[in-house]
Order: sequence, then C-alpha cells, then structure tokens
Amino acid sequence: MSLFLWTNRLVIVFADSAADPRFNEQVALLAERSSELAERDVKVILDTDPAAKTALRQKFRPRGFMLMLVGKDGQVYLRKPLPWSVREISRSIDKLPQRQQEIRDRRE
Repeated sequence: MSLFLWTNRLVIVFADSAADPRFNEQVALLAERSSELAERDVKVILDTDPAAKTALRQKFRPRGFMLMLVGKDGQVYLRKPLPWSVREISRSIDKLPQRQQEIRDRRE
C-alpha cells in the first residue's frame, strides 16, 4: 500500500470468490464509470482469494464481500458490506479534505 501513498486513493474490493454476485455487481458498477474514478486518482484493487492471505487481507481482515475506500494518506474512510455505485463512492471522495483542496487547486 505504501506504493500508493500520497499519489492514489484506493478502492479495494474483497470477496471470498470471484463468483460472489456482490463482487461481480461491484466490478460492473466500477467499470461503467471508471473515468470518474480516474479523475479522482483512484486505483481499484480486487482480491477474491482468501487462501492467498495477501498483505491487504491480513491488514484489513475482510469477511466475505467488502468494499473499502482508502485515502491518499493511507487512512480507511469507508467500509461497506454491499456494492456501491461510482456516484456514491465519488461523493464520499469529494467530501474528503484532501480532495476539497485538490478541487480548489484546480480552480486557481
């Protein structure tokens, strides 16, 4: 995760299997409006293999499906047990202080 610090926000989608309907719905929702995520410096990470015991799984300990939003500062801002639309995710990002500053900087 340190690779993304201060450069990208992360949307991490966990599931116990790639066949999980919630996982598939979330991936489809993210793909539909990926340009809105790119505009907000978002990288999407998908993890559907609990047996792999990845560093992300060990750190965040998801149970089944979980959607997470991690800010550029490495802080977890959102954990959801159900899929969220890009619109909902974008609204959450746009409320973050760092994003507010980015918007102000672009206006100037």
